[in-house]
Amino acid sequence: MIKMKKFLILITAGLLAAVSCEDSFDVKYTGYLTGSSASDMVEEDPTFLNSYVQGLYTWMVTPGISYDGHDDFGFLSCTMCTDFMGVDIALNGTQNWGYFDYMFQYGGAIYVRSYQMWSEFFTLINNANTIIDFFGTSEPGDATARGYLGQAYAIRAFAYTYLIQLFQDPVTTSGELNANAPTVPLVYASRDGMSADEVSARQGRVPMNLVMEHIEYNITQALNYLNGYSRSSKNEIDYSVAQGIAARYYLLTQQWENAAAAANAAKQGYQLMDQARLQSGFMDVEDAEVMWGFNQTTETQTTYASFFSQMSNDSPGYAGLDQMSKCIDRGLYDQIPNSDWRKSLFNGADGDPSASADTPGAQRPYAARKFGYMDQWLQDYIYMRAAEMYLIEAEAYARLGDGRASTVMSELMAQRNPAWSASATVDEILLQRRIELWGEGFSYFDLRRTGTGINRSYTGTNHTAESRISVEAHSNLWWFQIPQTEMDNNDFINDDEQNPYEDPNA
Repeated sequence: MIKMKKFLILITAGLLAAVSCEDSFDVKYTGYLTGSSASDMVEEDPTFLNSYVQGLYTWMVTPGISYDGHDDFGFLSCTMCTDFMGVDIALNGTQNWGYFDYMFQYGGAIYVRSYQMWSEFFTLINNANTIIDFFGTSEPGDATARGYLGQAYAIRAFAYTYLIQLFQDPVTTSGELNANAPTVPLVYASRDGMSADEVSARQGRVPMNLVMEHIEYNITQALNYLNGYSRSSKNEIDYSVAQGIAARYYLLTQQWENAAAAANAAKQGYQLMDQARLQSGFMDVEDAEVMWGFNQTTETQTTYASFFSQMSNDSPGYAGLDQMSKCIDRGLYDQIPNSDWRKSLFNGADGDPSASADTPGAQRPYAARKFGYMDQWLQDYIYMRAAEMYLIEAEAYARLGDGRASTVMSELMAQRNPAWSASATVDEILLQRRIELWGEGFSYFDLRRTGTGINRSYTGTNHTAESRISVEAHSNLWWFQIPQTEMDNNDFINDDEQNPYEDPNA
C-alpha cells in the first residue's frame, strides 16, 4: 500500500495557472494558511487576479500534486474514490487503482488518501483566501471584480462542505446533525476580520456548528457578489452554481426549506437531457443541463491519470483495460425498470459481446457505459447538473411533507422514465439519486448524511468474493483520519483528538 509523503505540499493558484510569480510558497500544513500575507503576494492588477481565479479551477483538475498517483487528478478523483466506498459501484478485473478504497483500507492517517482529501480542499481554501485578501477591506467596484470575489467565497463554502463529511460523522445515530462534533481547522482570510485570538482558537478541530456558520457566511457573500456576474465559461462558478453549492449544503444540514429554494433557483435556465443527450457519454460541459465543469483541451487533458481513464469502460484507459472495470451493483441495476432510459447506460447480466464494446471493460456483465470516450482524451469534467437540483428540491419537499415533491419529480422523470408513476417518497427519491448520479461522486456522501450502511453480500451479488462486506452506518471505516503531517505539525490538535480508525489491515 502506498504511504503518505513526508510533507503536505499545497500550491498557489497563481502557479497552477502557469503565471510567473516570485512570491510563490509551499504550505506544509494548515498552520501556514492564515491568509495574513496574501495581499502582499498579489499585484494590484485585475488581469493578474483573473489568473488566480482560473487557477482555482486548474487545481481542481491537476494530477500528481498530492502524491503522484493515477488516481489523483483533482476534485473528481476525491469523489470517485469515495464512490468506491459504497455499494453502487462494483469493481472487477485486475486489482489496481481504487481497490484499497473499495475495501475500506485507505482511511488511516499514514495513507495517501487521507492526505489527498485534506490537500485537495485545504488548497482550494488557501487559494480562495489569497483572492479574497487581494481586495483588502475595499468593496469591488465593477461586476467582474465582484464576480472574482464571489467565486472565492463560493469555493470556500464548497470545500468546507466536503471536509466536514470526510473527517467527521455528519449525523448521530438518531439521524440528527452531529453539530458539536470536532471537524477540521477554520482558515481565515484577513478580510474576514477575525481577531488574532479567534484565528488561533480555531486552528484545531473546530465543532461542526462553527464550521456551518462559516459556510453559511461564505454562501451569503458568494450570492451577493455573484449576482449580476456573467462568467466567461462553465469552468467558473456563477450565481446559479453558487445556489447549487448552497443547495448541497442545506441538504446536508437538513435545512429543507432552504435546500428546496436554493435548488429551484439553481436549476433555472438549464434544460434536462433528453434521451439522446443522456446516452452521449456525459463528456460535454456545454450540454444545456450542465451547470459547472471543466472544459478539457489538449493542453489540460491528463490521459491515464484522469476521470475517464478510471471510470469509462469504453476508453482505452484503466477501466477499459479491465484494471479495474467499473460496474453497476446488480441490486441497483435490477431496480431500474426497462422503460427507464438510464438502464441503457449499463450492460445487463450477459455483458456486451458486440463490436460496439471494443474494450475488455465494456464487455463485462453490468459494466457501465455511462461515460464515453473522445479522441485525444478531450472529455470534459462535469461537477454539477440540473438533474441534481431537481432531486435536491424534491427530497427537501418530501421531507417537509410538501406535495410539490411529486411535481418536481414528475418533471425530472418525464426525461428519464416516461412510464414512472411512483410516489415521491424520500426513499424513492434517494433511489432515483443512486440511479441518476451513479459514478458522479454522490453515493458516499448520501450514505453519510442519511446515516446508512452498506451490504455487498447478498444473494446474486456481482461484487467480487473478497469485497462482499458489510459496513455499518457509523463505523469508523467511513471517515478519514487527520493526515499524520497535520497531526505532527499542528500544535492545536492533540493525539487524543485524532479520529479513531479500525484499520482492516491491522
